[in-house]
Amino acid sequence: MPIWGIVLVIVILCAIFIPASVKILREYERGVIFRFGRLVGARGPGLFIIIPFVDRMIKVDLRVITMDVPHQEVITKDNVTVRVNAVIYFRVVDPESAVVKVLDHIRATSQISQTTLRNVLGQSELDELLTQRERLNQMLQKIIDEHTDPWGVKVTTVEIKEVELAEQMKRMMAAQAEAERERRAKIIHAEGELQASEKLAQAGEIISRNPTTLQLRYLSTLTEIASEKNSTIIFPLPINIFEAFMQLGSSKRLEK
Repeated sequence: MPIWGIVLVIVILCAIFIPASVKILREYERGVIFRFGRLVGARGPGLFIIIPFVDRMIKVDLRVITMDVPHQEVITKDNVTVRVNAVIYFRVVDPESAVVKVLDHIRATSQISQTTLRNVLGQSELDELLTQRERLNQMLQKIIDEHTDPWGVKVTTVEIKEVELAEQMKRMMAAQAEAERERRAKIIHAEGELQASEKLAQAGEIISRNPTTLQLRYLSTLTEIASEKNSTIIFPLPINIFEAFMQLGSSKRLEK
């Protein structure tokens, strides 16, 4: 066989084996290597070499994955039907487990998220779902992370995005809120009346100890009336002013 033929064969073999053996992975990627079906380990990032037709590589992305949990029909603990959806943030921390221990870690995480969302919210009341959402988010994150930990998946955040209620329930909640506002308004009004009565009682005690204060109050009332520029002014007079005239009239009748 001529030399140029041998060189040609070598070139052809290199063209086949070099692309199959040389692998380059980015910083956020890892390659899980199987040799004759047995797990060898994870490689990367950067440049490395595998044995062609002997080693098989599965690429795994280590970046955070944002996944929407579809709307779920949930019956709360107080028998209210709501539609809830959420968003979950997770990433692969163990590439070998993510490939070996679960068929599809993204789909598996999605399914366990939907199931956990229904179970946790089904054990909560509607008021808790509306007012204690942060606590429910933490509970969901903890439960989902416990399920996905054997798969090499770390759940970092779970957020309940939207809670949809039936129109009838919305009207009932609006009526309840309006009744609550009316109750608070009545309580505030009653507290104002109580404080006003206490102040009036204190003022009455002060006036009873010093009658001069009543005259000053009369003058203050006249000042307030005059500032309104009314055509009619009512001037209050104390009864004791007329006592002298009444006594004088009585003495004259006795003399007659």
